[in-house]
Amino acid sequence: MKGKTHAGMGIVTYLSIYNMLPGKFNYMGLLLVAFASILPDVDHPKSMINKYVLPFKNKLTKVILYGCVGVTLIWYDYLYTHSPIIKAIGISFLIIAVSSHRSGLTHSLTGMIIFSFIVGYLGNMYNIHYLVYYFMIGYGMHLLCDMVTNKGVPLFYPFRSKKIKLPLTYRSNSKVGSAIEELLMIFGLLFTIYRLPVIFYK
Repeated sequence: MKGKTHAGMGIVTYLSIYNMLPGKFNYMGLLLVAFASILPDVDHPKSMINKYVLPFKNKLTKVILYGCVGVTLIWYDYLYTHSPIIKAIGISFLIIAVSSHRSGLTHSLTGMIIFSFIVGYLGNMYNIHYLVYYFMIGYGMHLLCDMVTNKGVPLFYPFRSKKIKLPLTYRSNSKVGSAIEELLMIFGLLFTIYRLPVIFYK
């Protein structure tokens, strides 16, 4: 599934259920859901995030850049801060560096738990409540949407490498798949337009 479709599905889900969340609707939540919706694809050198991060869109550049950032953070923490959150962020960069697209931690429940822990910790540290809810909505929707494609995701990695997919799937990057995603984007846009007056004029 394309990055823009992931972001759109995450936003639509958030707009559908924000009334049930402790923080209700807010722009930070909306932005975090959109970011979390595309974050799992950071394991792909040509993803939406890496389009702006990597100087060269290939696997070697991804491994070197994220690996160096991860090692630097862990080394800095060892020398100066001794902070669990810095260690966790460094380890997260290493996870991204070694993960292959849809074959590693970023597309698993374990990865979602690790990243959600970091986001929740940062939210509590800066007294920004409910960040973890927004993050898990976006990240969880990404995994669910990828389970609708024929490739599936290694949901229980590293304990089990088998890729999980739903009974009804479509082939991504095919004409039918592209048509389905375009329709999802159109319905998502219409739903967003429908929900905006409810949000701003309630």
